[in-house]
Amino acid sequence: MWTCPKCGRTFKKQNQGHYCGKAPETIDEYIAAQPETAQQYLNEVRNIIRAALPESEERISWSMPTFWNRHNVIQFAGARNHLGLYPGPEAVEEFREQLKDYKTSKGTVQFPYSRPLPLELIAEIARWCYETGKHP
Repeated sequence: MWTCPKCGRTFKKQNQGHYCGKAPETIDEYIAAQPETAQQYLNEVRNIIRAALPESEERISWSMPTFWNRHNVIQFAGARNHLGLYPGPEAVEEFREQLKDYKTSKGTVQFPYSRPLPLELIAEIARWCYETGKHP
């Protein structure tokens, strides 16, 4: 077990990423709180999803940037070495072939910061989640 020296919360993983104190209220706040190296990727994903889902509202849900339209459509978040996209398990299965070069798990895709983001694929996944109603 590891205890954060700043906030006192306890986690299973050593140096577990988390928010100390109050969670961000907006996506702007969320991105500003991330390491500078991640901010470019987070802004790119935000902008491509915003363009793909112009009718969706941006909000924070589960402490993550979320695009919402009567329900959570798709979420994303920054991690130490990658950007996590959370389209849900059905989307990961639907786009399995296009995502074969990325690490995936149930409902999650990891896009490493060391590679360019597949922005058109991310937009396609976001539209699929919205149109099918299958979402996180």
